[in-house]
Amino acid sequence: MSAVVIDGKAIAGDVRAGVADKVAGLKARGVSPCLAVVLVGQDPASVSYVTGKRKALAEAGMTDRSVDLPEDTSEETLLRTIADLNADPAVHGILVQLPLPKHIDEDKVIMAIAPEKDVDGFHPVNVGNLVIGKKAFLPCTPHGIVVLLERMGIPLNGAHVVVIGRSNIVGKPVSLLLLRREHNATVTVCHTGTKNIRELTVQADVLIAAVGRANTVTADMVKPGAAVIDVGVNRVPDATKKSGFRLCGDVDFERVKEVAGYITPVPGGVGPMTIAMLMHNTLEAAERTLA
Repeated sequence: MSAVVIDGKAIAGDVRAGVADKVAGLKARGVSPCLAVVLVGQDPASVSYVTGKRKALAEAGMTDRSVDLPEDTSEETLLRTIADLNADPAVHGILVQLPLPKHIDEDKVIMAIAPEKDVDGFHPVNVGNLVIGKKAFLPCTPHGIVVLLERMGIPLNGAHVVVIGRSNIVGKPVSLLLLRREHNATVTVCHTGTKNIRELTVQADVLIAAVGRANTVTADMVKPGAAVIDVGVNRVPDATKKSGFRLCGDVDFERVKEVAGYITPVPGGVGPMTIAMLMHNTLEAAERTLA
């Protein structure tokens, strides 16, 4: 029997609808949640991501404080822009779209965002709070993965979760999040130095692939009935497509779905959850101003 395909679009839609309801309630109390999305340059992928975020803001009834800067914007100008947004009480969240042009230090930019407005969850203060189990803005993709698992009723308490990938954006934070007492999973992290990776992945009740390489996870790496979460988004050549390529994840979807119990598709799985959790974090940032 084929795996249950997890509909990330539908679950993200439910999350966003819940956010929109709460936004309406906040507005009735005189607070309009506001996100500043800062885009430097016109990288096509970044423009596409930002467009999706701005559309989600409109649907949620949030204020969109868009800032578009040219490719040659200096680091100093960008840092000054962030300082102005930090100082503006009407702005609740700040997101600087990555990657930035090579002449700008991304670490400096992340550090410049006030932790209480860091709705991406990348500032060291929020990362540190995640590590020690304190209240923090959780990184959107890892948080979205956990919500997907919870909404599908996939047990995490005592489950063995294997994460392939150790990036600061997905691999590390999702591992830390699942280790927290409220989720209580046992987590193994695999990476380029891991030997005999298959021996580990076949033990996983939940397998999370976040490596950025197509078809890394094959059917023989998956425990029968496991939940497989595919975070990868890769372009592979496809002559049947007008663009000449198609999107696929890190998992060999067609073969793995015959072994797994649950699986996320690409696109339409984890991706929509990232934007939904960004809306959730922006709402939370606005709610904190009333505390």
